[in-house]
Amino acid sequence: MKENREIRRSNVGYGSSYIKNDMGEMQGTKSVLKGQVWTIKPDAEASLKNPCLWMRAGVVNFKNCNNFYDCVSCKYDLGMRSKVESGKSISWQDAMRKKPALQRVCRHSLTNRIEKRACAYDYQCSSCDFDQYFEEILTLKTKSTPYELHQVKGFNVPMDYYFHMGHAWAKIESGGYIRVGLDDFSLKLLGKADGFELPLMGKELDLGKAGWGLKREGNIADVLSPINGVIMEVNSKLREKPEIANHEPYEEGWLFMVRTPDIKVATKALMDDKKSMEWISSEVSLLENMIEEVAGPLAADGGYLADDIYGNLPGLGWNRLTKTFLRS
Repeated sequence: MKENREIRRSNVGYGSSYIKNDMGEMQGTKSVLKGQVWTIKPDAEASLKNPCLWMRAGVVNFKNCNNFYDCVSCKYDLGMRSKVESGKSISWQDAMRKKPALQRVCRHSLTNRIEKRACAYDYQCSSCDFDQYFEEILTLKTKSTPYELHQVKGFNVPMDYYFHMGHAWAKIESGGYIRVGLDDFSLKLLGKADGFELPLMGKELDLGKAGWGLKREGNIADVLSPINGVIMEVNSKLREKPEIANHEPYEEGWLFMVRTPDIKVATKALMDDKKSMEWISSEVSLLENMIEEVAGPLAADGGYLADDIYGNLPGLGWNRLTKTFLRS
């Protein structure tokens, strides 16, 4: 685990040194945070996993993207464009136009979201067919892959995902989209689904209200939405093969993609990876107590629970399980 943490640290740019710029004691890049000027100096081994477009174009020295490459809603991007309009800075597009031809790559290559690809539209992105395809189609249909998975008594919990009390997860994607699915706990709890009642594209979801359902052997489990937002894409593969969700709940088994007006506000109602691990542990303890009521004492160490808990112990009751754990 320590080794994995170190790898993540070097990839995302952790390990930078920060001091207030009052004394001017450290050389580095100046940044404003909450009205105060700070100096930032990255460690030698730190590299940016999410470099800002303005940094990669060479306009600024150091800036990590903290808005999920949703430049339209980015306050930093808005501020930089204001500086360009006032003549205080060059635009990232003009900075790229000054580079040698072989270095004039697509903005999505600059931000490490695709392999190296030359820009054919002189950085007029609004006129670029590929840019529209990438943002509106490719990003929506490409699966996520957890960078790191932890196990809590046999249940997988991915890092850098957010969780809702109703056992739905949310993963923020590039461009500001949010991918949603059911977690490993709920799918092992209810077992192999016969199908999903998924919302249609364009439907608006409300946080904490039933947004979709899981069907098994005539039973239906309503699932609460983890966020507010509008459905932009639905995983059509699950209509033909719902078992994908059980096999890969955090990858191919995602359910749909959502657009929400404010990502940071949306995630405040959710649990981050650290809190979710503690929460899953408490959910497992509650489940173990329920199992002992039906099947008798478990092994002294608790052991790992089976993949199809309801299928093996129907006496737990479908409605009881969904009310207790899905909160529906």
